[in-house]
Formats: sequence, structure tokens, C-alpha cells
Amino acid sequence: MALAIKVALDATSVSGDVPVGAVILNSKSEVIATGSNERELDRDPSAHAEIVAMRKAAKKSGSWRLEDHTLVVTLEPCAMCAGAIAQSRISRVVFGAWDEKAGAVGSVWDILRDPRSLNKPEVVSGVLAEECAQLLQSFFQGQRKAN
Repeated sequence: MALAIKVALDATSVSGDVPVGAVILNSKSEVIATGSNERELDRDPSAHAEIVAMRKAAKKSGSWRLEDHTLVVTLEPCAMCAGAIAQSRISRVVFGAWDEKAGAVGSVWDILRDPRSLNKPEVVSGVLAEECAQLLQSFFQGQRKAN
């Protein structure tokens, strides 16, 4: 999670995007991809940190199937990202801060653990939650002051 936080901080200073960072580990716990929010940078509504990292991981591994991979992300995935996680067959999702407004892995919805879901990855929540939440709080406080 510490690396995901670093990815979020580094990327936000460049892109101005909401500081969310993601890391994907293979079955040997080696980092194979990282991603950060790039919606503002790329003007792409789908460029969430998780999606960016999954695209890189799929390209690096040569397959869209990311079975036996772990996604670590600083914020609970939204519905779009949870759907992409399920489609990619990721085996484990670890996230930091809860997203009480748009979270889809337990807060508002629980797409990944829905009994009708075809792929049900293991979910670990609340890892370094305070640090991850502080990233977002600081960012949005800065946004409010700038406006």
C-alpha cells in the first residue's frame, strides 16, 4: 500500500488528478504495473488508477486474464473499476480508504462479492486507511481553497 500511496502522490503533482494510486502484483508478489488517476491528464473518464494499472498489467503479461494477481489501491474501487476487476479475473483486491459515496466493494454496492458475480476475488479492506483517506482530504481541501 505504501507504493500505491507514493504512486498517487507522484502522479497528482503532475496531472492534477484526484490522488488515487494502484499497484498490481503477480503471483510471486512482484510489482508488474502501477497506475494513477489520469482522467484530467488524458481527458478520459475511464482512466481510473485501477483501469490504468490493469491495462499495463495485461500488456506486460500478454493476457487480459490477471488470475493469480493482486490489485492494491488506495481507494475502494467504484462500480466501473469493480466490474473491470471482475472481468480481468484478478484474484485479490486490497484497498485503503472506503468510498462512502461511490464505493462498489462494500460501501454503496458490493459487486465483487455479490453471489451472482462470476469472479469473486478475495477482498482485504482498510489497509493504511487513515493515510489513504488523508491523501484525498488534503487534495480536496486544496481544491476548495483554490476555488
